[in-house]
Amino acid sequence: MWIDTHCHLDAHEFGAESLAVARQGLDAGVSMIVAMAVERGNFAAVAALAADAPNVSYALGIHPICIPQARDEDLEVLRAAAEAALGDPNFVGIGEIGLDFFIPLLCEPDMRAKQERFFREQLRIARDLDLPVMTHVRRSQDQVLKHLRQIRPPAGIAHAFNGSFQQAKTFIDLGLHLGFGGAMTFTRALQIRRLATELPLDAIVLETDSPDIAPSWIHPGRNTPDQLPRIGAALAELRGMGVDEVREAVHRNTLAAIPRLAAYPVS
Repeated sequence: MWIDTHCHLDAHEFGAESLAVARQGLDAGVSMIVAMAVERGNFAAVAALAADAPNVSYALGIHPICIPQARDEDLEVLRAAAEAALGDPNFVGIGEIGLDFFIPLLCEPDMRAKQERFFREQLRIARDLDLPVMTHVRRSQDQVLKHLRQIRPPAGIAHAFNGSFQQAKTFIDLGLHLGFGGAMTFTRALQIRRLATELPLDAIVLETDSPDIAPSWIHPGRNTPDQLPRIGAALAELRGMGVDEVREAVHRNTLAAIPRLAAYPVS
């Protein structure tokens, strides 16, 4: 079985189909889907999905694209929600959090500063509660690494990794794993495919980022967790390995990156 370490299962693209999409993933061999929150307003939604679906867990966090509308009190709400959720076996970490220096609005000086402040506070929540982080690192690898060096969560994932080998090594040295998904299925994605091929296998986890980052065979359509086994097969082909060997390895890696998943009977 496979684990989708990063999915937005409550996204509007799924409408009322979220639970059906989760079931399709289970039928395809995806034993667990980690649903990411992106703002205070969807904390309850991802928790409810996890309560209703046998193969969904969730993380709570404030995504950088939601920072313009976020209030300082949202950080207090996040800390309180995460503390309250520690007794919920479906709750597995703090995410999606991070920095985005690709979207022009988010690159304005005041917004960059706000992003970094929210990121640091969310790292502190993860550190204080001994939870992994699921980090957004678009055009921001070095800045994310700077904050991770200063505020060390116990584990986590650099989602949709597309940095350099040196940056990858630094994330790994800081105890994080690197998330790969549909982007590596495109033959023109030379750097991502090289990273997926040459990085240590024990540093890699798999994700779909559904409904986004669709693999080549359904691009530009809506991505879904049931595509993960084929994404895993693409990783196996790139590395010249058997699919079962890759599946078992990334499963071990995922449990190291998100330790609370070990409570689930996934294999």
